[in-house]
Amino acid sequence: MSVSILYFMPTSSSKRHSRPSRIGLGTLSVIQIVLFLAVVIFANYLASQYSYHADFSRAGDYTLSSSTKNFLASEALSKRGRPVKWVMAFRRSSPFYERIRSLAEEYARLSNGKIELEIIDPLRSPDRAAQFAAEYQITMVRDLILIDARPNQDLPIVTQSKGASPALNAHITIALAEEMLSYTMDENEQRRPSALRAEDLLTARLVEASEGRQRSFMFFADKSRFDFEEENSPLGNLANTLRYQNIRLTAANVSELSEMPENVEGIAIVAPKYDFTDQEIALLDRYWQQPRASLLVLLEPGECPPNLRTFLRAKGITPRRDRIIAQINQRLTTNARGTFSRGISFLKDLAGQAAVFEGASSSLEVREGAEDLAVKKIAPMPLISVADGYWGEMDFGKKSAESFDPIRDIPAPLHIAAAVTRGASNDDRYAADTSRMVVLTNTDFLHTDRQRAENVDFLASSANWLIRREALTGNSPRTIGIYMLPLLDAQVSFLNRLNLVFAPLAFLIVGGIVFSTRRA
Repeated sequence: MSVSILYFMPTSSSKRHSRPSRIGLGTLSVIQIVLFLAVVIFANYLASQYSYHADFSRAGDYTLSSSTKNFLASEALSKRGRPVKWVMAFRRSSPFYERIRSLAEEYARLSNGKIELEIIDPLRSPDRAAQFAAEYQITMVRDLILIDARPNQDLPIVTQSKGASPALNAHITIALAEEMLSYTMDENEQRRPSALRAEDLLTARLVEASEGRQRSFMFFADKSRFDFEEENSPLGNLANTLRYQNIRLTAANVSELSEMPENVEGIAIVAPKYDFTDQEIALLDRYWQQPRASLLVLLEPGECPPNLRTFLRAKGITPRRDRIIAQINQRLTTNARGTFSRGISFLKDLAGQAAVFEGASSSLEVREGAEDLAVKKIAPMPLISVADGYWGEMDFGKKSAESFDPIRDIPAPLHIAAAVTRGASNDDRYAADTSRMVVLTNTDFLHTDRQRAENVDFLASSANWLIRREALTGNSPRTIGIYMLPLLDAQVSFLNRLNLVFAPLAFLIVGGIVFSTRRA
């Protein structure tokens, strides 16, 4: 018997691979960890130095308006030596805490270090809250934001005049939480919050603290058809709009004045029903000839008294006795539609945008570029131009007013708002001493049910331009609506059971299934 033995020689492919070096693997792992840490540290450094904030809410609720941004970038803050101190003393349990905190942080971020924000929860930090209350001598019973804009820290926090009670320094203001809310009555006659106007109030308080005083506009009550004391009156809405610009509207009788008060920074003539006497027109003209005079004139359509018309005509603006109308879809409409003029400094954020003024309006003749006015350094300019398709109807209310009459009616272009400057407005050396005037031939927009955002923006920007506070011109802060879900008691009970019982039970069941599957 023969036995044959076969020998298999190993080939190169069947050789065992050599094991990698432990030292090489360790070194490579260390290098990877070091590089990863370096990337993380470098990314964090870049994020701390260069950040981008985006507001993804549907209506941009966390984005500040252009007027607020303009003021935060103005010289009133940028040239301050001492930053403005903000103290937000809010309970975290407040339903508006997160929204107010986000707005306050946005103010501080856009101020480039000129606003220092401190947030205090009186319930979680009672010692710091007590220290803050003692420092400013206030009582912490309500949520608030305190703004301390004293130019010098050595100035007293509380001042006391002879015979008067102690008061906070004029450069220190307080915005209460309840002041940020607007209320309405529901079907059960209960007062409920309907809107949040936090940015409105915070900007107004910031301006007031920075300036250390409230500006003043005088309103001639004895000439107007509106009652200043009437509840929900157009004058009340005007005063409310000006109040958010840190401007106080005070009533006075021009018939009792021999000279305009020196502390008044502007004159408001609203819906004049009675004409001015020759002496009153002379008083108004003397005021206009002064440096830095400011006039806000809001006229009823086609109802400008003769002496006031003569006064305005001499300044290059003549109110016409027409009614601006248009025929749209076989129907006449009196709601004036137009656009804001371009090239006007205080309307730069509104330029070219649509403007709708509900109610009645009449047109203005604006003698822009007239040589006789240029000699007197008077420069009128249109602010709102009416859209195509409208005309100035001279026989409004008659049957003939249903179509345009090229002989009697006023054709386009039409203007419902105009401005006038007197002085060297184009010379930076004297521009601050110019006199300024804004004329608008519509007062219906002051009614509560006819107010539009563009109307309020135009009025606020005009008022700030008149008092030479261009930093606050632009789009005004938007009101944030507050919505409540009408849930029944049974629905609320079901939601509570869902959150407290069924949801945790579902997670336990899923976790148990996953655990048993892995054990199997």
